Amino acid sequence: MITSESTIVVRYAETDMMGIVYHANYLPWLEIGRTQLLKEHGFPYKELEAQGLLLPVIEINMKYRRSATYDDVITIKTIIKEKPYVRIRLEYEVLKDDELIATGCSVHAFMNKQAQPIKAPRKFLEALNQAFQ
Repeated sequence: MITSESTIVVRYAETDMMGIVYHANYLPWLEIGRTQLLKEHGFPYKELEAQGLLLPVIEINMKYRRSATYDDVITIKTIIKEKPYVRIRLEYEVLKDDELIATGCSVHAFMNKQAQPIKAPRKFLEALNQAFQ
């Protein structure tokens, strides 16, 4: 299992008229967690894309348990539980003050710039395999 943690502070623009974070604003938070995890393991998105690798979202799911509001400090825990091959599945835990307020998962396909599915690059798999050990 591979994990990473990212922290953000809720911006006023992310809230609705009730002062609660609008549900769609959680998705960019997942992206923050995902890109941070990949960067920590030597694969910044910018470099992956420069090498011709794309990781489009093919599935996303969120479950909301509690609200977040303006100026809350939020921790996004990103988890990879299974080794990728032609897709990668990431799970997320969104916490406010150590309280779980949302969970989610995203599945991404490995694709080339012609939008054709490909296997995960060997260098990518080797780095993640090391992290799994």
